Amino acid sequence: MAAPRRLGRKKPVPACPNPLFVQWLTEWMDEAAEKGKKSQFVYQRALGSLRRYPLPLRSGREAAILQHFGDWLCRRLDERLERHRAEQGADAPLGAMGGASSLMGGQEGDPPSTEHRSTNNPSASQTLLGDLEPPPMRKPRPPRRYIPAPRSGGYAVLLALYKDSTSPHSRGFLMKSELQRAAQPLCDKSFTLGDPGNRYTAWASVGTLIRKELVLKTHVPARYSLTPQGLALAQRLVAAEQALISEGRAPESKTPQGAEPTHPAGEEKLQPEPQLLDGTLGPQEGTAGGSGGQRTPDPEFVLRPGQFDIILCVDFIETMGGPAARKQDLLAELCRNAVPFDVRKLHVGDFVWVARERVQPRPGQLHLPPARELALDYVVERKRMADLCGSIIDGRFREQKFRLHRCGLCHPIYLLEESGSTQHLSLPESTLQQAATSTQVVDGFFVKRTRDLRESAAYLTIMTRHLNSLYGNKTLVSCTKEESQGRCPLQPNSDSCTLMTFQEFNEGAVKNKAQTVREVFARQLMQISGVSGEKAAAILERYSTPASLLAAYSACPDLESRDKLLSAIKCGKLQRNLGPALSRTLSQLYCSSGPLS
Repeated sequence: MAAPRRLGRKKPVPACPNPLFVQWLTEWMDEAAEKGKKSQFVYQRALGSLRRYPLPLRSGREAAILQHFGDWLCRRLDERLERHRAEQGADAPLGAMGGASSLMGGQEGDPPSTEHRSTNNPSASQTLLGDLEPPPMRKPRPPRRYIPAPRSGGYAVLLALYKDSTSPHSRGFLMKSELQRAAQPLCDKSFTLGDPGNRYTAWASVGTLIRKELVLKTHVPARYSLTPQGLALAQRLVAAEQALISEGRAPESKTPQGAEPTHPAGEEKLQPEPQLLDGTLGPQEGTAGGSGGQRTPDPEFVLRPGQFDIILCVDFIETMGGPAARKQDLLAELCRNAVPFDVRKLHVGDFVWVARERVQPRPGQLHLPPARELALDYVVERKRMADLCGSIIDGRFREQKFRLHRCGLCHPIYLLEESGSTQHLSLPESTLQQAATSTQVVDGFFVKRTRDLRESAAYLTIMTRHLNSLYGNKTLVSCTKEESQGRCPLQPNSDSCTLMTFQEFNEGAVKNKAQTVREVFARQLMQISGVSGEKAAAILERYSTPASLLAAYSACPDLESRDKLLSAIKCGKLQRNLGPALSRTLSQLYCSSGPLS
């Protein structure tokens, strides 16, 4: 009796019908991820779609039926396939692609189907049984370790963070501007400007480092530091670099082919590029996180006379709301006075002036490169009498003055509009006038009084023209907020001045950013009646945290010495004592377990 004829599929479909296409897409995706290009996500989506497709493809053109495969990607697959055939021969098998072609149904030149083999032939039955066995499992390939290319963005960021971590004065992190400035000498591409025809910069590689858990990003504004895996990789890069240097084969810096120098027109390179790494890879003088010894750090950029314009930045809150949208009248007055202004979100103050770089179109780029900005040393807080009354009642008045003192700009200005009647306000007019006088005399702010919005716009116009004449012929050098502390204001006879970048000024003034224990302790002290910003700062100089203050109270032998612990602390410009009354109030607050008497 003849054996029953078997129907259905005789040969199992390979686990991966298109292994070459999968391999090439994976290689292209890894290359794009290493360079920080967004095309890595295009390859990733196409790869997922290809892996879900169960049939073999004989060309890139056939892949057009799949999702996420466009004309460009199909054409690139065809070009790679032609190169593969030229290397391996036109008749060379294409892995599973060639072996599974019989499933496409009767193609010319395909081997005959096992359906038509003679069942009387024992060898044929053995072949049939062999076809039914599952194919041997391929050993999984170990995942490729990410190693950035020399002088790429990821390479420079890892080495810059490692260099900072080895410094004895390191804070354990770098801000964005500090990291860009420290990593730029180690990278061939710019961290701030893209190449012609490409809007991505070397900074895009930081996203790859974060996804691969090599760099940790925390806080607002962002702080960047190395993870343990990133530290180990950076140490391996350092060891490899030192080996190349010892053999005299250290890679040289070179500009990528077809790219222009990263320094824009009109900006001069301040000094030659340093070596990739020094002999010990320790902190260098003047670099971010270094000792800051004999020479100052190199600035991120310099704006020379004629390369910038003075622009008035207006907080968007000043242009919204109000009865009958009267705040729009301010912009109309500024336009009428021909004042160049820009409406944006300011985290501190209502008006600030910036020096904006004049940018020129670059060949091959559709859009202008982003203009860099430096914040001038003047910030204005505008208050109407009703606003002043409300801010005094809810406590915002002291907090705003404290934040203006801490913003890093040397000349805070209070613009007080005395329009309207003060008879129906919650505080008497004398209290409001006393608050304005105290702001000028005690806090050191300049208080400008105006009668209405039109006069305020006239004052802003005069200030803009004055700053144009004051800064227009100066060389403006960028710096960080930490470097700006302790610097002298602009001198009339000076040819240059140092200013913060606007981005760092605005990010450093974020109200809800993560705060240290010292900063929270200062805000807590300022909620106590009679404790001003200067008094809180004087207490913090001696006791920087609540724990240190409580420890000092615990060390006092009796109640009387505890009440007088803070009375002799000097505060303010006149260095007066804090006083026994306020010292006793603080002692009761922090040492009493029950309600205050």
